[in-house]
Amino acid sequence: MLAGDEAAFREVYREVQPRLLRYLTVLVGASDAEDVASEAWSQAFRDLHTFAGDADGFRGWVTTIGRNRAVDHLRRLNRRPTSPEPVEDLVDLQDDADVEADTLGRVQSEAALALIASLPPDQAEAIMLRTVLGFDAPTAARILGKRPGAVRAAAHRGLKQLARKLPREP
Repeated sequence: MLAGDEAAFREVYREVQPRLLRYLTVLVGASDAEDVASEAWSQAFRDLHTFAGDADGFRGWVTTIGRNRAVDHLRRLNRRPTSPEPVEDLVDLQDDADVEADTLGRVQSEAALALIASLPPDQAEAIMLRTVLGFDAPTAARILGKRPGAVRAAAHRGLKQLARKLPREP
């Protein structure tokens, strides 16, 4: 691998890793997300020579690898997390962020991730891929091995469930 390719890989890693961790946290729980992400990045680095595409394609490719590693992990354990993970594991603080704004954002993000994790797996994954990771329906569908319409429907059902779970304003 060329030195420039390694530098580009590091840059993409820094951009994609936080989102990938959030996604994997919903799939396998915070206690296992780091290990699964590490396996995914190891495979991505090993198989980098087989990838052909742009930055968005790479994000989708790595997310697919991460999802596959998560599914393998869950098969080995034969389980899915049943309760939200410790909130400090769900979101990373930014070094230069305003503490008050960051705390508010963190609480909102943690609560949202915990609510998403409580949804049925197909809905949670669709919401994570579409809203948190920002993939369009066709890309999310490729990652999940489904049709775009099925992903849109699962995300819609999940968002409706989330809306029902959110506290009502007085």
